[in-house]
Amino acid sequence: MQKVSICMIKQIDFYFDFISPYSYIAHKKIIRLNQRNTFNYKAILLGGLHNLGNITAPAFNERKMRNMKNDCILISKKNNILFKWNDKFPLNSLYLMRGFLFIDKTKKNKFIDLFFDAYWKDNVDISVPENIKKILFECNIDLNSFEQGIKEQKIKDELKNLTNKAFELNVFGAPTFIVNNKLFWGQDRLEYALEEFNS
Repeated sequence: MQKVSICMIKQIDFYFDFISPYSYIAHKKIIRLNQRNTFNYKAILLGGLHNLGNITAPAFNERKMRNMKNDCILISKKNNILFKWNDKFPLNSLYLMRGFLFIDKTKKNKFIDLFFDAYWKDNVDISVPENIKKILFECNIDLNSFEQGIKEQKIKDELKNLTNKAFELNVFGAPTFIVNNKLFWGQDRLEYALEEFNS
């Protein structure tokens, strides 16, 4: 019997959450560099990750929050990325992160693009059901199927397990890139991750 060799496609794991403005900036850089296929988008619940690591998020520290807001505006302007700080920050991204795991893989790219843009470019409250419904329609995703899917225990467990696994790998924030068992944290480490990938 002829042996069939399976070629594993090497990618950079990209840990993200829609709630993270720096994840949005990293995502925009990835698209601009035409490197989307290089990255394996891995959904995590950032709040859950922070809880595991006993980390107080900048959103709950007035001084850090002020700096983060100004920093994101500065970085976006420097990189010509359309960005607007969302009036509803922070919000609970649980259902959207579960949704990313539930939907068909052929619709994931558009799902990511539209929800990131809605939240960090268009200042849309993506926790409002009517706003979610509109974006799902643009993604050609059935609302009823989506609402049922994010309630499935296997989807709940998958997001929890991905978050726990990220914690075990010493991921403590988003975005984080892992390639060749090396961890790179922050949108400003994207280029370092790519260098490691291409080494």
